[in-house]
Amino acid sequence: MQPTKGIDFSDAALGSRRGIMGILNVTPDSFSDGGRFFDTEAAIERGHQLAIMGADIIDVGGESSRPGAVPVPVEEELRRVIPVIAELSNSYRVSVDTFKPEVAARAAEAGATLINDISGSLAQVAADHEVGWVAMHMQGSPQTMQRFPHYEDVVTEVFDYLQRKIDWAGNLGVSEIWIDPGIGFGKNLQHNLSLLQRLDKLTELGVPILVGTSRKAFLGKIAKASTGFEVPPIQRTEASVSSCAWCFLNGATMMRVHDVAETRELLTLLSWRQDKLSKVNR
Repeated sequence: MQPTKGIDFSDAALGSRRGIMGILNVTPDSFSDGGRFFDTEAAIERGHQLAIMGADIIDVGGESSRPGAVPVPVEEELRRVIPVIAELSNSYRVSVDTFKPEVAARAAEAGATLINDISGSLAQVAADHEVGWVAMHMQGSPQTMQRFPHYEDVVTEVFDYLQRKIDWAGNLGVSEIWIDPGIGFGKNLQHNLSLLQRLDKLTELGVPILVGTSRKAFLGKIAKASTGFEVPPIQRTEASVSSCAWCFLNGATMMRVHDVAETRELLTLLSWRQDKLSKVNR
C-alpha cells in the first residue's frame, strides 16, 4: 500500500483500518539500527523503501531516545533530519521524532505534518504550525527513565497524564491529537505488560493511539525467560510483530515499527479475519 501525504487518520475515516509508522533513525547510536541510515542519501533511500513496504507514515528522528542516550545539539539534529524530511515529504506523510521545539518547528516548515513528541511538551509548536501532535508518556528523561521507575497504578497514571495532554492541546487549538503510552519509557517489564494488557482502556480517551513495541528490551526479556538465551534487537522481529497483533486487536490505531513489511502482512491477515467475522455475524 502506497502511503498518502496528508492521509486522514481520524476515527471516522479509519473505521476498522489500522496503520503503520515506519521508523527512520538518522542516528549513529539508536539501539536497533544506529548508523545504518546516518548518511542523508541512505536515509532518503530507506524512507522510500519503508513506503514501498507499506508504511503509512515515515517517522524521521535525529536523536536516539534509548535509555542513557547522549543528548544531541539542536544544530546537529537539524542537520540530520531536515534534508531527509524535505525530500520524503514531497511523496509521503512524514513525522518528526523529536522533543526539541526548534527541531519540531523547522521540521514542520520542511514538510512534516506530525510531531512525534516523547516529552509531551510540544503542543504549542503543533498548534502554531497547524500540524498533528503525538503526546507520549515518559517518566523522567531518556538519560534517567530506567532508573527504578515507580507507579502506584501505571495504567491509571498514564491514562490521567494523557487526558491532561489531550485537554491542553485541544485548548491550544491542535486539530490532530494522538497519544502514546510510552512502552519502555520509564517502565519496567511489569509496567509495560500492564499497559499492554489494558491498552483498550486508552480508547476511552477518544483519540488515535500510537504504540511502539518494536524490538524493545522488554521483548528480549520475555524471550530470554522462555528460552534462556539473549535475543539481540535485530532478531526480535517475530516478537515485535506478535506484540503488534495484540495492540491492533486491543485498540491501537497505529504501530511504530522497524519491520514494516512483516507488519503490513499482519494487517492484511487481521483485515481478512475482520472481514470473515463480519460476514459470519450478518
